[in-house]
Amino acid sequence: MNAHLISDDTTATTLDAARDAAWLALSARITDEVPTIADREDLLVTIAPGAGHGSPACFLPHHATIEIDGTHLGGVDPATLTPHLAGDRARYAIAWGLLTHECAHARHSTWEPPRGAPPGALEAAMLLEETRIEAAQIHRRPDDRHWLRASATHLILADTHAEDPARAPAMTPHEAARAAALLMGRADAGILTPTETAPLARTVETIFGTATLQRLQEIWQNALHVDDDDAQTMLDLGHRWCDALGADPGTPPPSIEAAHGCGTPSPLAEAISAAVAEITANSAGEPAPTDPATEAAQASAAEQQAQQAAAKAARTVFTPSGPRTGRTAIAGTRPPTHHERNAARHLARALSTAGIRDRVATKTTSATPPGRLRMRGALAADAQRAAGALPTAEPFTRTTRRTVPTPPLRLAIACDVSGSMGEFAGPVASAAWILAHAAHHAHIPATTATVIYGRRVRAITHPGTTPSEVTEFDAKDNDENIPRAIDALDGALHLYRPGAARLLVIVSDGNYRPDARHDGQKRLDRLRANGCAVLWLAPDTPYTRPMRGVTVHTLTDPTTTAQAIGRAATTALRATP
Repeated sequence: MNAHLISDDTTATTLDAARDAAWLALSARITDEVPTIADREDLLVTIAPGAGHGSPACFLPHHATIEIDGTHLGGVDPATLTPHLAGDRARYAIAWGLLTHECAHARHSTWEPPRGAPPGALEAAMLLEETRIEAAQIHRRPDDRHWLRASATHLILADTHAEDPARAPAMTPHEAARAAALLMGRADAGILTPTETAPLARTVETIFGTATLQRLQEIWQNALHVDDDDAQTMLDLGHRWCDALGADPGTPPPSIEAAHGCGTPSPLAEAISAAVAEITANSAGEPAPTDPATEAAQASAAEQQAQQAAAKAARTVFTPSGPRTGRTAIAGTRPPTHHERNAARHLARALSTAGIRDRVATKTTSATPPGRLRMRGALAADAQRAAGALPTAEPFTRTTRRTVPTPPLRLAIACDVSGSMGEFAGPVASAAWILAHAAHHAHIPATTATVIYGRRVRAITHPGTTPSEVTEFDAKDNDENIPRAIDALDGALHLYRPGAARLLVIVSDGNYRPDARHDGQKRLDRLRANGCAVLWLAPDTPYTRPMRGVTVHTLTDPTTTAQAIGRAATTALRATP
């Protein structure tokens, strides 16, 4: 009889194995997760060393209990397990795979062996059940394949005794067929791969020939499509299995517990061990699945951490008494030129409409005009009147369009003052003033902030203020701290938060160190995912390297390209997801 599915109602559960408080608590925590995996609410789980009735795990239908031998945790402290977190299960993938296998039995092994069934045919049917329930499980829950692969090697070794010199399978048709069903059957079920079981296929073919192997494969493939409650079909397949091997269905098969005595592994045992080794190696590099709840919790924690880092950076950079030492320095200020003032006014008109969205069309129905008459609705109303009922049909449809109100604008400007931007220091300073002053002239509520960044990050304009003069600066730094610049602007203007049209403008050639580029890209990706647009004003040089996902505009003379900058800003805002 199948060691994993114990149908004998006289078999007692292994309660003594889980008397330790840590194992009892773990059993309760895993029991809470079983309803999702097995689609049953009545199951109990016992996990502890010695549980499982001699198998790695088993299911007792009459007790609605799953038992797992706790030694398969692989040394993980049971008190540290948090099975409700999908990300934690990779630490004990084998034990979780054993649980998944027994949950598959609990959900799909619903057929009852008929009373008086031939023992040989019944044993074969229970052998075929091992792969049938795993195929049904991954059809219902595809991600469970990862866990079933992790535990397959332990179940196969337990079922075949391939690594036990005293009980390893001999080169007999019965044991070759059993190994083929457990390994090659799992390949056809989608748990293993044909490549992983190919060495075994060659070995078993030498034992009973190609024709018999094809007949057996056809039988286990048919079993994969049998309904959960179809006992008769499973028993018929068991009869066919015995016939293919030339065995008597009414006679119990040879016991696999019998010792072969030689102590030398047979070629069949070696083929099983080789397949198990390859499966283990392949499974080790496969990523564990995660569930949406865990991913959402991790994303929420990461977002909260990013917001805290941004707020801290903003407090440091925009505090009036903050540190002013270092090479990232302001060279002085000057009055804006006539061209810069005109450019700011031109850009203000573009920013005033940058956040406007297209008109929204809404369809409504009514019982009376105006609107377009729908004949189906009119006939329905006539039918209701003829039946003496109060007409409820609304045969007239009309479309109304309205423009979404223009949201306020939050404009953040970050200017690169590293050494590679030396010859562009003047245009960068001009662009920063034009952008900040344009927001002041816009016909929508606008809040701006400007920083320069090199080795350090310095505030040029604070939120709620408008620069009256152009701030000039030297571009002599040998570093580009763009991650901190983005954090400071994000924390000061809440670029991550909806409720306004948000635009981050970066003036830079993008020639950064690898770590600064990587960390800066992560911050840009986060802001864009939260709805903030990013406009990159790039110097007119072949060495410019903007980051991914930004709207790029080449900066020549800011005073003469304000309209182009405005169009680029509008494009960036409307391209935001």
